[in-house]
Amino acid sequence: MFKASDVKELREKTGAGMLDCKKALEETEGNMEKAIDWLREKGISKAAKKEGRVAAEGLCQIVTDGNKAVILEINSETDFVAKNEEFTKFVDYMANLILEQDFKSNEEVLNYQDGSETVNDKLVSIISKIGEKISFRRFAKVIKNDNEEFGTYKHMGGRIGSLVVLQGTTQEVAKDVAMHVAAMNPTSITRDEVPEEMLEREKHVIKEQVMQEGKPADIAEKMVAGRINKFYKEICLEEQAFVKDSSITVSDYVKNNGGKIVSMIRFEVGEGIEKKEEDFAQEVMNQIKG
Repeated sequence: MFKASDVKELREKTGAGMLDCKKALEETEGNMEKAIDWLREKGISKAAKKEGRVAAEGLCQIVTDGNKAVILEINSETDFVAKNEEFTKFVDYMANLILEQDFKSNEEVLNYQDGSETVNDKLVSIISKIGEKISFRRFAKVIKNDNEEFGTYKHMGGRIGSLVVLQGTTQEVAKDVAMHVAAMNPTSITRDEVPEEMLEREKHVIKEQVMQEGKPADIAEKMVAGRINKFYKEICLEEQAFVKDSSITVSDYVKNNGGKIVSMIRFEVGEGIEKKEEDFAQEVMNQIKG
């Protein structure tokens, strides 16, 4: 009915994925023009053209139900679209779907058949309607015990989301800690969790700084130990000054309320994504063209 070269040709003409092109040719009995129209009707061709763009805006969402919680990040190209009702509904849909199901990866989520469509089909449809690249970036699902509490906090309209689990205390205390995590961006809960590579890099930087001050190497080594404590206080959640009362640490606050920190997750929209710098006029022209 059609050859592999036809799939390749359709892919080059539309920018759609190999499997989508194969399906389009199957649905149209190998007719190239009809296959192009089929992809356009499904929004796949239009969506595929946006794959090369950078989506570094978007939203974090957090949902909880009993002992289950989900935090996720979905990206868009612009902050404007992140406020779009279609987009926010899709974010909510994804968060609640992941809460209900037992997914292990993004791929499992996107391949999930929900009614007559896969989740990826729904994503493609949203991209087609909105006209921007939208990407499902990451999620984490957390299960707590009955003697534990979730603390959740969203900052800057969902640009930052934090989810913590505390044992033996109240939901209010857990929320306070989640707010602190969102604001102060700790790297780990305790010193033991700080990656060795990060620690060694910091020690090297401190030693170089001290030696630049004219101190001999043996004195510099001793000074590193003192300054590394300050580093720990900056990045470890338990040692950070509590955002609501800087006279105590987060660890003090939690212990004073009978609790213990179990886990912490913090997502910030676009972190680690390299944004393309374009001037506004060029961005407008790009939107007009395509």
